[in-house]
Amino acid sequence: MRKVIALFSAAVALVALSGASVGAAPDSAGPEDTGQGKLVWSSCNDATTPALQCAMLDVPVDYANPHGPKIKIAVNRLPATAPRHRQQGPILLNPGGPGNSGLWMPAFISGQIPQDVASTYDWIGFDPRGTNSSEPHVVCDAEYFHGPRPDYRVDQGTSKAWLSKAAGYAADCAADWSWLMPHMTTVDSARDMDSIRRALGAPKINFYGGSWGTSLGSTYGQLFPSRVRRMVLDSIVGPTIPWYDHNILQDKEHQRRFDAFADWTAKADSVYHLGTDAAGVKRAYDRVEAALRTEPVDAAPAPGKIGPAEFEDTFYGGGYNFLRWPRMATVLSAYVTQHDTRPLNIAYNRYAAPGTDDAGFPAYNAAQCNENAWPRDWEFWKKDQARVDATAPFYTYNNMWYNAACMFWPGQGNPAGRMKITGKGLPPVLLFQATEDAATPYEGGLAMRDALPGSKLVVQTGGSFHEILFHGNACLDDTFTAYLRDGSLPRGGGRIAKTCAPQADPTPVYVTPTLTARTAGAATPLPPTDPEAVRGVLR
Repeated sequence: MRKVIALFSAAVALVALSGASVGAAPDSAGPEDTGQGKLVWSSCNDATTPALQCAMLDVPVDYANPHGPKIKIAVNRLPATAPRHRQQGPILLNPGGPGNSGLWMPAFISGQIPQDVASTYDWIGFDPRGTNSSEPHVVCDAEYFHGPRPDYRVDQGTSKAWLSKAAGYAADCAADWSWLMPHMTTVDSARDMDSIRRALGAPKINFYGGSWGTSLGSTYGQLFPSRVRRMVLDSIVGPTIPWYDHNILQDKEHQRRFDAFADWTAKADSVYHLGTDAAGVKRAYDRVEAALRTEPVDAAPAPGKIGPAEFEDTFYGGGYNFLRWPRMATVLSAYVTQHDTRPLNIAYNRYAAPGTDDAGFPAYNAAQCNENAWPRDWEFWKKDQARVDATAPFYTYNNMWYNAACMFWPGQGNPAGRMKITGKGLPPVLLFQATEDAATPYEGGLAMRDALPGSKLVVQTGGSFHEILFHGNACLDDTFTAYLRDGSLPRGGGRIAKTCAPQADPTPVYVTPTLTARTAGAATPLPPTDPEAVRGVLR
């Protein structure tokens, strides 16, 4: 990592984040000649989905200078197969992040709905600018997540180390990517979507987005309402709340989900032997974390060691997908009752191990740090986060340090915040939200419904999946299919148009620690068909 002080000073001089594009008027695309290239399709050579086609699209770094420097967006397509008179145009797909790849989505999502509907759309995946297969692929510090990292808990005396680490990351991003980072906002990605639309030759697009993808979709709809045909937003980021405050909502909801996990595990004491009340399970969790402070576990095949920070990262994903609970409970049981570290190693490699670089973290920071003005005073963070930690200790400091680079980000962020969403000129939008979602809390779904008065909100009462479609809940999935089929919407009025029941909790089982070929790939995301996969992570 580069030395912080000199490069950070240089970064501040190099990068000024004006946020000017956020105030753009609706449908303000300018002339059709916006400087982007054309899509030249060729086979993706995907043995599982031979019909999948791939292309790269040139787009401007800065849409205010459309004929200036270009970057490339990776795009793929699963073409419609229905007769032309039944085809309904392209549906662009985004799983969230910010920064997650969308190239897996055409094959997966089209396979989740009846073929008579799926065949009527061109399914379009893409990698947002600066990420994954798009060019360039931004890397600020390839080893930033290698373990063991400093302990998240401030009472362990690691705050100075984390502040240095976060400031260094911000400086690294600015030193190498000052020309691109200010142009990796949600607005820029929304304009890239419109470049894709133009390159496809489509007057309008359909859209499905989950997690941060709901912010991307609603921003596109605000910029280009007349170019939206149908739009589905799943697990919704509230359109008005600043990112710093959104993280505090996440902390509280993750605590609720961890409490629910502890209750579930306690009821299965005959399986896990961690005690018959939630307090006993939490003590087991604290006991393992404390042990890892003095004796980290080998992370192989992932790099480094599993210390307390890596341990917490392994567990917070249970707030996104409760199908992970049996494996999480097994991790605690094996360690506490047998000092068996194999389940921990396997779970870490499945859920939390880093890849060969810092993945979507540059894009995550570029969006969040640029789009809001963040507190810059560590004393404020320390006091405010301690207040949150007093009632939500499971996730608060983990989340704080994950976002701490915004404390040092070059420029001050946009003081006006993210684009205001009004829904003016948009067709009806279909919204999905679970009441127990930890990553995009329920309040966000209600706020988006209020911001889009013509929309219809479907609520999974008691549901806790993050991105609630495509988990086998017919009430939810059939509503999505009906909308894609012919625009049909739930008929209910008011803020909530329809409610659906949650899935049942998983059956408690002890997950035998067998290292498989899939778990042996450090930092390899689970395939979206895996029941434990998390799609669209928004920390």
